[in-house]
Amino acid sequence: MKNFTDDIGITGHLTIIKQFPNGEEEVVFDDHNIIVSGMGVGLSYMFNGSGSTSVLDYQIDRFQIGVSGPPAGGVTSAIQGLSGALNSVSEYGTGSNLFIEDASQIKGDNIVANQFFALIPANKITRIDDASVRYTLVVDEEACNGLTRDSNDMNINEIGLLMKNPTGNTGTNRSILVAYRTFSNIRKTNDFSLIFRWTLNF
Repeated sequence: MKNFTDDIGITGHLTIIKQFPNGEEEVVFDDHNIIVSGMGVGLSYMFNGSGSTSVLDYQIDRFQIGVSGPPAGGVTSAIQGLSGALNSVSEYGTGSNLFIEDASQIKGDNIVANQFFALIPANKITRIDDASVRYTLVVDEEACNGLTRDSNDMNINEIGLLMKNPTGNTGTNRSILVAYRTFSNIRKTNDFSLIFRWTLNF
């Protein structure tokens, strides 16, 4: 599906900002992202009429944060999931404003259950022009703080956007990764919020 995605010319750009309680902002990342093969898979379900009959299921309406950085073998359009996606509501932060959904994820030929996704509110999805959409992902002061696994401190260093449920599965959504980016380690604390401004150009 990589060639299909390339042919339709989808690109993206991600800016990551630290926002402090006094309103100060610090840009910590500003670069392109990787459009992964899942974008082509999801759109092919729609174009071929073989997936969901609801346009809502093709919305990019959720994201994942991860702590393991680039996948083994490096970052390519063939990756199907984050290396170290947060795996519980508590890791995302029970006191945060994020709404977390426990659902399934399509990873190649496999359906992986009990994956955790942060949903993007409709008012944080903005059409810039006829071909561009901006997703503003807010990881507030109470989210993703002091992450540890096996008593080791874990830093945020990867993020992915996902399409909701392109196969139209009933009951539990089956999401698919469509865009991905790694970045330098960020140790999240309640001293700041993280704002991910992610623009996709279709």
